[in-house]
Amino acid sequence: MARRSVQPRLAPYLFIAPFFILFGIFFGYPTIRSLQLSFYTERGADSSSTFAGLANYRTLLDDPNFTTGLLNTTYYALGSLLIIIPIALGLALLLRSKGLLLREFFRLSFFLPNAISGVVVAIVFRLVFDQEYGLLNNWLLGPLGLPKVAWLTDPHFIMPSIIILGAWQFMGLNALYFMTGLQAQDPELHEAAHVDGANAWRRFRYITLPLLRPTMIFVVTFAIIGSYQLFAQPVALVGANGGTDRAGLTMTMYLYQTAFSNLDFGYGAAIGYAIALIIVVISVLQMWIQGFFRKEVS
Repeated sequence: MARRSVQPRLAPYLFIAPFFILFGIFFGYPTIRSLQLSFYTERGADSSSTFAGLANYRTLLDDPNFTTGLLNTTYYALGSLLIIIPIALGLALLLRSKGLLLREFFRLSFFLPNAISGVVVAIVFRLVFDQEYGLLNNWLLGPLGLPKVAWLTDPHFIMPSIIILGAWQFMGLNALYFMTGLQAQDPELHEAAHVDGANAWRRFRYITLPLLRPTMIFVVTFAIIGSYQLFAQPVALVGANGGTDRAGLTMTMYLYQTAFSNLDFGYGAAIGYAIALIIVVISVLQMWIQGFFRKEVS
């Protein structure tokens, strides 16, 4: 009887055990090990570790390269929040409009750029941004009589170029997120507001946006996380050093250079945890601003 009672209790744990074992091996242990490593000075695979305490984190405060990476990454994050997301919301509203032909085709078209590798997208956009033969200079600026722009060599245009690339790749996916949130709204609320005399702007401001708050929090949070983890696109677009004056250097690029090019594993681990802390703080702050932690009054 004892064996029969024990086996049903163990069965669920046996089924979920592989997940927790793999999670511990490939995520739990590396996370704890990297945190430990951030308090040590270790250069190269064969070098000995020396306990350094908070020295690696104090070095971050005076490191001009880390400051440059932080400013560039924040620049890109602001571009995502202030440019990519509003346009994505506008596209979602357009897709929601009645009478739009080929709606399913547009949805598929918006998703496809996100399914393409970031490196492939960056290689294609190197041709788009080419100063002599690129699409932007010859087909857009040229016909308008404007001078050609050195998109990938002028430090003033490197980060805007990365934002344009990000807009093309991620705007459609964010539009689909907003589209899902819009479809979940009760159309009778909009119809009642229309009957009461509310114009399109008032319906959007007082009905659409408040009901879209959960989706907005989700999109903004993942946009922030993705922005501060940006790596493949700028590396393939302007090089691992960030291009001219390191204008395209992001924090993850600097982490890669420190840990895997310079083999300074301790300092690289500190950079990684600094990035994680920045992401958590900014994400929680924006969720608090948008009322994620606010108690709903029944």
